Amino acid sequence: MSNKDESNEFRQALGDVKPLAPNDKVNLTRKDQHADARKQRRRDIAADNRNAQQANAYFAFSDAYEAHFDTNGPLKYVAQSTYSDELKRLRRGDYDPELILDLHGMNRANAKAEIAALLHAAKRQHFRCVCIVHGIGSGVLKLQVPNWLVQHPDVLAFHQAPLEWGGNGALLVLLRHADPKLGESFD
Repeated sequence: MSNKDESNEFRQALGDVKPLAPNDKVNLTRKDQHADARKQRRRDIAADNRNAQQANAYFAFSDAYEAHFDTNGPLKYVAQSTYSDELKRLRRGDYDPELILDLHGMNRANAKAEIAALLHAAKRQHFRCVCIVHGIGSGVLKLQVPNWLVQHPDVLAFHQAPLEWGGNGALLVLLRHADPKLGESFD
């Protein structure tokens, strides 16, 4: 059978069928009764995951807690379990921050949540040093950030950042980290 014969046979089989005009639309989708329920379930799971991440990232910093810092010299802190030479290394800039958080333009509540999320992310990624740029501005965050940091169990030390990382308006923070192979924490 030739192509011409096949074409004629095809036209005869179609009979009175006419082609659609280009502006006619045909919707050939089948309404799945369970599709909406599956989409809603996926949205619920995504929302639950976001809420769980926020809950994991949120550390309950107290706004009422005020630590005592020596007002002579740069702002610094070292946990009792940490060797003082770590603070010296932090001060000298031996540690480059692996994450930097800029708090400019944030209020206290947002800054607190962002710091908690930063510390959580750093721990999850096994980062040793982070930089928190609090700025100078009115001084609200400059005074509050150190009080929050000393409350966190993973903060081993912090020191006013060298000029290259923000100087008087930033802190380099040394964190407790875990060996990802052993799952053990070490200072």
